Amino acid sequence: MDTTAKNIPVTFYENLGKLFYAMAAADKVVRKTEVDALKKLVTKEWVPIKQDTDEFGSDTAFQIESVFDWLDNEGTKAQEAFQDFKDYYVTHQEFFSTAIKTKIRQTCDAIAASFSGKNKSELAMLANLHLLFQQ
Repeated sequence: MDTTAKNIPVTFYENLGKLFYAMAAADKVVRKTEVDALKKLVTKEWVPIKQDTDEFGSDTAFQIESVFDWLDNEGTKAQEAFQDFKDYYVTHQEFFSTAIKTKIRQTCDAIAASFSGKNKSELAMLANLHLLFQQ
């Protein structure tokens, strides 16, 4: 089932924030280049597919950045954030069309590559995401 932007809930974007944080924090350090890559990708790739706004008038896709920043400030472990995303994915697969999964993979790949290429921890996180999306 393909999903249109109009019926994707805010919780979807919040959980993407968790996943993208997990990718950036996979090596236990969230670098400025990873944060900058995320913000650029949210604006370029995620905002255009979402036309709804939250109660403050902001595009709900910016929840990705809000959750990412909050997890970073809290010092959340990457595996914990990934598990939260995984739990959401398993129970809400109807929001994850092939096109959305491709966009998610591309965003994770760009975050991982933004600082000196991909390291072992980031490659493992990408592999876990690939396996999750194969289920």
